[in-house]
Amino acid sequence: MAMEFDDTFQLDIADYSSTTTTTTTTTTTTTTDDDHGCNWNDWSPVVDWEALSGGQDDFHDLIESMMDDGGLINSGRVLANETSSNSQNSVSSTDTMAIDEDNNGEDVKGLRLVHLLMAAAEALTGVNKSRELAKVILVRLKELVSPNDGTNMERLAAYFSDALQGLLEGAGGIHNNKHLISSTNGPYHHHHRDENHQTDVLTAFQLLQDMSPYVKFGHFSANQAILEAVIHDRRVHIVDYDIMEGIQWASLMQALVSRKDGPPAPHLRITALSRGGNGRRSIGTVQETGRRLVAFAASIGQPFSFHQCRLDSDETFRPSSLKLVRGEALIINCMLHLPHFSYRAPDSIASFLSGSKTLNPRLVTLVEEEVGPIGDGGFVGRFMDSLHHYSALYDSLEAGFPMQSRARALVERVFLGPRISGSLARIYRTRGEEEVCSWGEWLGAVGFKPVNISFANHCQAKLLLGLFNDGYRVEELASNRLVLGWKCRRLLSASLWTSSSLDSDL
Repeated sequence: MAMEFDDTFQLDIADYSSTTTTTTTTTTTTTTDDDHGCNWNDWSPVVDWEALSGGQDDFHDLIESMMDDGGLINSGRVLANETSSNSQNSVSSTDTMAIDEDNNGEDVKGLRLVHLLMAAAEALTGVNKSRELAKVILVRLKELVSPNDGTNMERLAAYFSDALQGLLEGAGGIHNNKHLISSTNGPYHHHHRDENHQTDVLTAFQLLQDMSPYVKFGHFSANQAILEAVIHDRRVHIVDYDIMEGIQWASLMQALVSRKDGPPAPHLRITALSRGGNGRRSIGTVQETGRRLVAFAASIGQPFSFHQCRLDSDETFRPSSLKLVRGEALIINCMLHLPHFSYRAPDSIASFLSGSKTLNPRLVTLVEEEVGPIGDGGFVGRFMDSLHHYSALYDSLEAGFPMQSRARALVERVFLGPRISGSLARIYRTRGEEEVCSWGEWLGAVGFKPVNISFANHCQAKLLLGLFNDGYRVEELASNRLVLGWKCRRLLSASLWTSSSLDSDL
């Protein structure tokens, strides 16, 4: 199996060492007698349903840690329900707010916390704003809640309270505080993902993978569409906007080498973007992901090569920096703002997607959070929007982590707490006045055409959700978008697009 690397670095599969070079090409031939593949169900070449139901996959190193789905199915009980009210005020219109109904006292306390959070947000930014009032309210909130104990609403309120506290303390220079805008601030800033111990990050990620379909839904929907789009191609090139741990591509590789019918597995080339502003740290992280993927591809006999493409210092994407090969099916993959992902600025995303259009990709797979507007704009409206979204997310995790408070707390501390703080900081900076538009809508506006979601892809999504709590649901919007929801709240969507110069029926 030939493995090629660009002129930035050399990956050595044997010992995972790396060597900086000016021009390097490494060819390694790997054969194996072991059967590293999966017994794929005919419903989908992406998902090994037997493995998801409790078996073990033969992955390696980090891939093995993250893709091990043993014990995935947990017959968790639903501990929360939505509340709704006909009241006219903005607080009681929270028809998807997850508040535990096992105990009426908890119900009342949950609503009280929502009111206090709303009051604090209004005191911070409303017409009659008062920093002193906001300070008093937040002191009271901190007496009532803890991020480690209590109901969903209590833990959620603790993180929202700390995020508001951070805004209050930095309010004097908020418009110029770029650190506050891009990451977190306040009492929980030390929980930012980059500052967590790597073991905690990996453990939290695996817990999130095993107990929620949140990550798998996006990965499997995108991978299924990719497989259908390149079924007759001999060479496939995927440009990945934010590769992270690379776990998405392990399942795609297995699907490619495990196809029972059709041509042999094509040569797969992945180009991962690295952030120019983070320097060696970003490059090294992407390089480490590349080493794991190269080793995994070699172990299952998947022809594979890995490249990096560095963004400019302001995270601008230059299409000319990509190495393109004639005859390759070009795929653009864009996973945005999942719980374990770092925040990416809208200008960077727009630069990548608009630049990608000039390359006429065969397929664009886009996965993004669904944070739909429920308020009337402004900071308070957007604040309530975030509270709705994270309330549903906390509720869904509660169903997947019944009676496992330490596991839930780890996921919340490593991923969700920092995201809440960062999200509110950005909303506060703009006073919630920036236009809320999904990136799918943006793609349509700049000339991309929708690609129909296949029946097999829709069925795969339903089968995946069947392995988790029955509070999850999937719906198809338009013809090219699948949405993952929890009860009445949309959490995540996967949409498919192609260049305007190509036919949308792939």
